[in-house]
Amino acid sequence: MNDDRIKRAFGKVRAEEALKEGTKAFLSQKIKGPRAGKTAYSRRLIPAAACFLFLLFGGHWLYFAPAAVISIDINPSIELGVNRFDKIISVRGYNSDGQELAKTLDIKYLRYTDAVSRIITSESVGELLSNNEVMTIGVIGSDDAQSRQMLSELETFTASEENTYCYYANSKEADEAHERGLSCGKYRAYLKLRDVNPEITVDQVRNMTMREIWDLIGNESDSPDSHHPHAGSGNENGHGGHGAGVRGGHGWRNRYGAEGD
Repeated sequence: MNDDRIKRAFGKVRAEEALKEGTKAFLSQKIKGPRAGKTAYSRRLIPAAACFLFLLFGGHWLYFAPAAVISIDINPSIELGVNRFDKIISVRGYNSDGQELAKTLDIKYLRYTDAVSRIITSESVGELLSNNEVMTIGVIGSDDAQSRQMLSELETFTASEENTYCYYANSKEADEAHERGLSCGKYRAYLKLRDVNPEITVDQVRNMTMREIWDLIGNESDSPDSHHPHAGSGNENGHGGHGAGVRGGHGWRNRYGAEGD
């Protein structure tokens, strides 16, 4: 009798232990199963997330990397950074008038032709042009397809604007200009003026209008071409100033079509 009760008691204990072990195994499977699934899913997400981050930050760098610069000089003097997608990513004034104009412009992320249009039609620049001032618009960059296309479009775009001239310059010219605190267009005019007046200084021309500079060149030079904003301003690559064509009856011919074009 006592043996039977002992057997039944041990049998009950074993049954309870078996039930506990089964319950633990069931719960463990339920808990570990989804986690294992989530871990595998997370592992699959890692390459996709890495790809997304690469595109996000790589695309950001690509978009904000300057591919060319447009130098606009009339006084004000400003330069526009252009990315490889033809969008404006920076606006910088190179004299006090340029800095004031840059503050008023809302042209970032516009296509460069739209940005130039806003500048030309702005109140301050429009008034200067109506007063017979001279404006130069330069494309600065590597001599690649984008720079050539930009120059061609700007020449066409400004064809109806009197006293507005377009040209191409390489990055070396722009670097030299910036070292002296001038925009590229103002620096090219300064070099031409210095040819006929070696005593002229950068500080003297910094806040001159382009008309004032070219009038000085004309007054101090006997050359019949001295009034041309691009006379003698070719660069080492053979790309002389690419004039935008005839403006305001000056008869200044288009010189686009440099070596290798």
